Amino acid sequence: MSWEVVIGLEIHAQLTTQSKIFSGASIAYGAEPNTQACAIDLAMPGMLPVLNQAVIGKSILLGLALEAEIGRKSVFDRKNYFYPDLPKGYQTSQFNFPIVGKGRLEIEVDGVKKVIGVTRAHLEEDAGKSIHGAVTGQTGVDLNRAGTPLLEIVSDPDMSSAQEAVAYAKKMHELVQYLGICDGNMQEGSFRVDSNVSVRRPGEPLGTRAELKNINSFKFIEKAIEIEIERQIDILESGGKVVQETRLYDAEKNITRSMRTKEEANDYRYFPCPDLLPVMITQADIDAIRATMPELPAAKRDRFVSQFGLSEYDATQLTSSRAMAEYFENLLAKTDAKDPKLCANWMLAGFSAALNRDGLDVAQAPVSTEQFAGLIGRILDNTLSGKIAKQVFDAMWAGEGSADDIIEAKGLKQITDSSAIEALVDEVLANNPNQVAAFKAGQEKMLGYFVGQIMKVSGGQANPAQVNQILLSKLS
Repeated sequence: MSWEVVIGLEIHAQLTTQSKIFSGASIAYGAEPNTQACAIDLAMPGMLPVLNQAVIGKSILLGLALEAEIGRKSVFDRKNYFYPDLPKGYQTSQFNFPIVGKGRLEIEVDGVKKVIGVTRAHLEEDAGKSIHGAVTGQTGVDLNRAGTPLLEIVSDPDMSSAQEAVAYAKKMHELVQYLGICDGNMQEGSFRVDSNVSVRRPGEPLGTRAELKNINSFKFIEKAIEIEIERQIDILESGGKVVQETRLYDAEKNITRSMRTKEEANDYRYFPCPDLLPVMITQADIDAIRATMPELPAAKRDRFVSQFGLSEYDATQLTSSRAMAEYFENLLAKTDAKDPKLCANWMLAGFSAALNRDGLDVAQAPVSTEQFAGLIGRILDNTLSGKIAKQVFDAMWAGEGSADDIIEAKGLKQITDSSAIEALVDEVLANNPNQVAAFKAGQEKMLGYFVGQIMKVSGGQANPAQVNQILLSKLS
């Protein structure tokens, strides 16, 4: 009998505020340890938290994007547990009255669409960080992260494969960045995923779940879930029992290993935080935030297809991030949208390849949309062939100036003079009599050989369309 896999995700999205959720301390990443923790973050006696209002609006924005219920009364609770990097002995979080209630998110895997339920999204503060190894034989504590605002997005256990879990995580990652509520930086921990995994026989109650904690790459999420599924099935088929616990994924060994036993909600002894008043949200508040909602990824994809005539694939790639989509639309505007498909091809080929090669984000691209539009313009007016345009793009990327500057400096203007191209064709045909004879004997593949030779002797500057036209007339 087969096994059914049940997966739910808890995503911690760090909100893009300037200061912490209950204090005015900075949340800038990478500061020296314990330089961004104030008396409130350190839990000094008598210190009282003050809610950062910005987190409410950002949370409601996500709730609206997920078509979720917005809690008109939102209450902060104390979640009690002891960790060395949690100086208060409790985490200020939400339990019975979260900011965002039931919602939904549609995913697609191998062309099949599926709606994943969102159980809730609640606000909470992050804990500090234990530092192992900085001092031999000791563990240090950095409280810079303590109090950083998080939105914990809890899904329903609706996913049944690692691929679905990754699709959901990617879709949520895309959404929070589009909304501008989280920078999505997984390496810096701004977007972290916990996966709750269990298996059961079809028709049986839910199995005991294990939580895979704080996985910070989509690749590792998939691997960790797959290895955990195998582990649980092996235990059950051997007659054992799965223990409810939190586990860590070891990427080097491709295993999951126990971190600690998993507590139930009762173990945390939640109770309302006496230092924070309930947050009351009106319909006018919601309407005002709804008015700031940007165009969401799915709507943008559909518009790129209908407005610019792009394929579904191209539109999906170009809207994979808000920065990419905005760069593309800026490029189109600079070129008066004369050839959206040409712009899309260049964005998805040379531009994306250069970003990946140099490990850059779109915002860090050394080629501005103005410069890029200059290159597109020189392709459209036949100043540049596609091959030479690539050479110009690489020079622009290296900081050598505008397309026109580079064309002038390197003498890269495309040859479009028919008599000049005809002379090149004659030269190549005269130097390759055997190949000409082969072509006339029926070997049509020789045509490509001739084109290659002509482009070679022209330094890649001959207009390919004219070359083909003149070549065929000479060989006919």
